[in-house]
Amino acid sequence: MLPYIVAFTSVLLLLLTVAIAQDAPNAARPGESVLERPTLLCLGVRWRIDGDANGNATVTVAYRRVGEEEWRDGLALFRVEADKMLAELPQGSALLAGSVLDLEPGTHYEIRLRLRDPDGGDTERVLKATTRVEPHASPDGRTLHVVPGTGGGAGTRADPFRGLAAAEAAAQAGDILLLHAGVYPGTWTVRKSGEAGRPIVWRGAGDGEAIIDGGGAERAISTNRVRHVFYEGLSVRNARWGIVGHGASDLVVRRCHIYDVNSGLTARRQDAPMTDFFVADNLIEGPSTWPRTKGIESAEGVEVAGEGHVVCYNRIRGFADAVSIFHSPPSNAIDFYNNEISECTDDGIEMDYGEQNVRCFRNRLTNCFQGISTQPLHGGPCYIFRNAMYNIQVEPFKMHNSPSGAIMYHNTSVKSGMPLVMSASASNCVYRNNIFIGTDANYAMEFTGRMRDCDFDYDGFGGGTLGMFAKWNGVRYRTLEDTRKSGALEAHGVWVNPATAFANGVLPPTDVTIQFPIDVNDLRLSPRSDAIDKGTVLPNINDGFAGTAPDLGAYELGQSLAHCGPRR
Repeated sequence: MLPYIVAFTSVLLLLLTVAIAQDAPNAARPGESVLERPTLLCLGVRWRIDGDANGNATVTVAYRRVGEEEWRDGLALFRVEADKMLAELPQGSALLAGSVLDLEPGTHYEIRLRLRDPDGGDTERVLKATTRVEPHASPDGRTLHVVPGTGGGAGTRADPFRGLAAAEAAAQAGDILLLHAGVYPGTWTVRKSGEAGRPIVWRGAGDGEAIIDGGGAERAISTNRVRHVFYEGLSVRNARWGIVGHGASDLVVRRCHIYDVNSGLTARRQDAPMTDFFVADNLIEGPSTWPRTKGIESAEGVEVAGEGHVVCYNRIRGFADAVSIFHSPPSNAIDFYNNEISECTDDGIEMDYGEQNVRCFRNRLTNCFQGISTQPLHGGPCYIFRNAMYNIQVEPFKMHNSPSGAIMYHNTSVKSGMPLVMSASASNCVYRNNIFIGTDANYAMEFTGRMRDCDFDYDGFGGGTLGMFAKWNGVRYRTLEDTRKSGALEAHGVWVNPATAFANGVLPPTDVTIQFPIDVNDLRLSPRSDAIDKGTVLPNINDGFAGTAPDLGAYELGQSLAHCGPRR
């Protein structure tokens, strides 16, 4: 009998020990897990974790198409710096967030999250989500015709509506309204909304340029608080703002030409939820000229706030900032990708004021005062990867106003002067597998602000005559070898010779005032490049790399040049 009593007592003690461990302040207690609004290519998730006072819990990510057997690894969830967030967490809670990247549009996925904590609380969850498709017109809506003029018409080809006001008065959800060639003058205020799956589509008829001419007014198209409205194949010109969409949702601007404006598309004021914009394949031209001579200008190409937006495949030039997130929370799950950007007198792309799961990838930036800005970020993660930058005047990554949560993977920057410079403080940021090439400078990288809990490694640097390698948290490191030995940063950093770095032989610009053609921004690697096989493995970022390790920079050796700008 005694052995049974001893065994029973041991089991009770074990259960009590487990219970105590689970209740200990260091044990993780899984809270709510939330899927972000899906985009075409990305799915984001947030998971609140309670307990875990020592902060050592981690969440690994795997994903697969629904119906497939094999799971693919994703990037682990990112621990968000709580005091940098705009949304307040409960006392004693932490937020882990992250994205699965570069998925297929319109596809059902499973996302497996595995919480692991040495102190207890291991949990697994599987979430299901579906990526969006490119928005499209209703297949069974009416097709109506519009010509310039005032009043009347039946909307038929023989008797079209004369003027936009007459057309909108008759418009219904699901309609496609074809604007025939000509000038439609004055501010056009759109008030009618479509419905999910049945948008109201305002489309150029294709028989010549259909021009919305603001006549020098504040706005050419005012489309505030509308839902499910498309503008396609139109020209928009001659106003301070081309298209204004405060408080709108499911707004589509596609294959339009916006020019002779101070700002192309702006949607700042969230007096109603702003979600799921699709801005694609447009040519947007502004008033700014290269080089910068007027200081900071107000001209903005595309400026949005809200959640679930996609800005992709646009050609944007001649603004202070080409594409921006505006400081009007919330700003989550926003994607900027495959945009061709040039001649920006402030920032090429602004991820500023982004919160969780904002993403900037495969863009090309040429002739920009600053490259990609993160001033500030409210905790992140903000994924910035596979971007190519040529002739950035000052900072490839503008990290001012104490950003938190920037993740820079596989970017390439080629510029005059110091390869990598930052003049402010940041926290909880990560760099991996980037290339920074410059010319003569005091340092290869100089960070004059405080870098707290930042992790920089596996990056490549090249330049002309450099005085020292790095300045980091007030310490100067004379050589790359000194930096590696310090343990502070770039333990696996490498030198990249500019003369053999790129297949087309492009070298850093020696005069930033030159307006280089965008074709110079072809930063694919040469077979002789020192960047080959020098990176580290990053699941869902460099899957399928060739060689013994991933290559540094925006392109793996032999990879095709990313298509940026409008698709045919």
